[in-house]
Amino acid sequence: MIIYKTMQGLYVEDAGQYYRLEGPSWDAFIMRDDLQEYLSDVIGKSQPIGDELPYAMEAPIENQEVWAAGVTYYRSRSARIEESKDAGGGDFYDRVYSADRPELFFKATPHRVAGPNSKVRIRRDATWSVPEPELVLAINPQGKIVGYTVGNDMSSRDIEGANPLYLPQAKVYDKSCALGPGIFVTQGPLPLSTQISLEILRGSKVEFSAAVTLADMKRDPATLVEYLFRDNSFPRGCFLLTGTGIVPPDTFTLHSKDEIRITIAPIGTLVNEVE
Repeated sequence: MIIYKTMQGLYVEDAGQYYRLEGPSWDAFIMRDDLQEYLSDVIGKSQPIGDELPYAMEAPIENQEVWAAGVTYYRSRSARIEESKDAGGGDFYDRVYSADRPELFFKATPHRVAGPNSKVRIRRDATWSVPEPELVLAINPQGKIVGYTVGNDMSSRDIEGANPLYLPQAKVYDKSCALGPGIFVTQGPLPLSTQISLEILRGSKVEFSAAVTLADMKRDPATLVEYLFRDNSFPRGCFLLTGTGIVPPDTFTLHSKDEIRITIAPIGTLVNEVE
C-alpha cells in the first residue's frame, strides 16, 4: 500500500486502485503504530474511486523534520575522500565508515522539501552540484519505521569538499531535498535486493544513469534510527535519508532544467527538475 498526499487530502493505493482517506492528517497517520492494519481496514470497508490518482501529488510531509545519514555506502566514502583531498585527504570519512556510530545530520524542514514533479535547487555559490538518490525511512514518534519513500539529498560537493565544517551549507538550503511520490507502507524491512536507480536527463539525452541495491548499504536502517533517537525526540515523527551509493563522476555537475528521476520499486519514481 502507498499513501499519497495531495492538496485535496490523502489517498491510499492498493493493487492498482485508489481509496480516499477521510479525516486525519498525515501527522496523525505517521503517529500510528498500527498504520498497515489501519489502512487494510479502511480499504476493506471502502469502495475504490478508480485506478488513477485524481489530484497532483505533493511531498508526503506535513510537520516532520528531515534528517540524513552519510557515508553508509563504500562508494559514498570513496567519493567524499576524493572530493576533500585538498582539505587534508578526508581520512575522517574512512573512520566514520568503519565506526559504530554513524554520521547523522539535519537536512530539511518541511518548507524546504520539494515534492514529486516540482523543482529542486542548486546553490548559486556552488560550482559542483549533484543529486543523491536515497531510500528514506518514515518514522513515527516512538522510533518505529512505518513506511518508506524515495529521497533526493541535493549536495554541493565543492563546498563540502573545501572543508567538512561547511556541510550544513552544502546540504541545507531551500529545495535542497525532495521526497515522494508516496509512502510505501509495509511490515518489516525492504529486501536487500531492492534497487535504487538514478537517471539524469539533459534535454532528451540521458546525461548520467546508475543503479545500486540495498545490499551495498553498510548501515542497517534500524540501527540508524536507534542512533537518531538517542537523546532526541520527534513529537510528529520524522524522515531519515539513509545515504547514497550512487555518485556521478567528478566531471559532472547539475545544470538548470536537468530532470532527475529516482526509482525504487515498489515505491515508485520521484521526478524533479532543477530550477
